[in-house]
Amino acid sequence: MLTGIKDRPRIAGLSTLVVVVAIGLAGVGAGLAEADPYGQMYGNPEAAARYWRYQHGEDCGLMAVADVVGQLTGREPAQVSIELRGVFTRSEAHRGGIYRFDGTAPEDLVVLLGKYGIQSELTTRNSMEMLEQYLVTGHKVIAGLNAETIWNYPPGMGRRTDADHAVVVTGVDTGTGLVHLNDSGTPNGRDEQIPIPTFLQAWATGDNLLVVTRQT
Repeated sequence: MLTGIKDRPRIAGLSTLVVVVAIGLAGVGAGLAEADPYGQMYGNPEAAARYWRYQHGEDCGLMAVADVVGQLTGREPAQVSIELRGVFTRSEAHRGGIYRFDGTAPEDLVVLLGKYGIQSELTTRNSMEMLEQYLVTGHKVIAGLNAETIWNYPPGMGRRTDADHAVVVTGVDTGTGLVHLNDSGTPNGRDEQIPIPTFLQAWATGDNLLVVTRQT
């Protein structure tokens, strides 16, 4: 079980290379096998994209919460504002505040969303079908996954065994075989598009963890 989401922003110099590899090469074979010409889009990535924000430091969880708050209320908290709220809100996972500049525990994302009047639930062992149903019914979804996998880091660079990153899942397109993300860890993370098999591999490192809003 995850005890925290402690991520690092993607190295800016790798951004272009990683996007090409993740969307292109990773889509060859396994990725394209997930495409279905009769598929559909679950969710609305285009509408959600405006609430993406690039993180600074290890605050991916806070940026994911701000993104979801923006999608549901139309008023996205400023980065400094949500960081201060994280610092001064008591954590349910450890002593002290939710945010200690070293990552955010998944259960504290639920607490922080509650501070903005948004009820949510932390779940694990979710399936892709469950994720699609959440999206098609308008729920907002934060996933815990492995950053090095979705960014296709070179061998030996980073670990691919831990769920060390939080992203907002904004859509699943079964027609193209892609998962759409608002990913604060990369400058190109607004409506980032990842092949379904790559997403599943990264998501499995955190036991398919999701934070799902109760309201739509």
